[in-house]
Amino acid sequence: MTYFLVRHGRPLVVPGTPASSWDLDPAGFDDVWALRARLPQDAVWFTSPEPKAVATCQLLTEGDVGILEGLREQERGAAWVEDLEATVRRAFAAPDEAAYPGWEPLAATRERLLAAVGPVRQAHPDEDVVLVGHATAWTLLAAELTGNEPDLARWARLGMPDVLELPEPLLSLQ
Repeated sequence: MTYFLVRHGRPLVVPGTPASSWDLDPAGFDDVWALRARLPQDAVWFTSPEPKAVATCQLLTEGDVGILEGLREQERGAAWVEDLEATVRRAFAAPDEAAYPGWEPLAATRERLLAAVGPVRQAHPDEDVVLVGHATAWTLLAAELTGNEPDLARWARLGMPDVLELPEPLLSLQ
């Protein structure tokens, strides 16, 4: 069994609106389609409810897809953050605190992700699973599933779209 954590494709950025409401940029559809060959179509598929993730998932599979509210990205509000990378790094350094006004602490994001993924792991223990979502969320989840510290260098390298493959053995989620 392998977990495939897919980061959504390039969004249409609309400053002043929350990133959670951004759509997928049609100019990046070819990049998303290029990932199809790396993903098992017979896997169990779930996606974040955010529009850019749902649209990415629709381009990647014609199969059934579950939408899990808990797979959304860290809540960040609508404020434009000039140095997003530095702010996200602050969030990882102090996960119990909001790294920016209106941002969800990463500890809360982590708990939400674990609550969403735990039942998936229990219901599909021997199947490949594809989760379509977001870079910060997947960095947290990959750390939790592997028992490693969050890999911020890998977070910074993740493309839009991109995929992290986590083969078994994975840690059990409590």
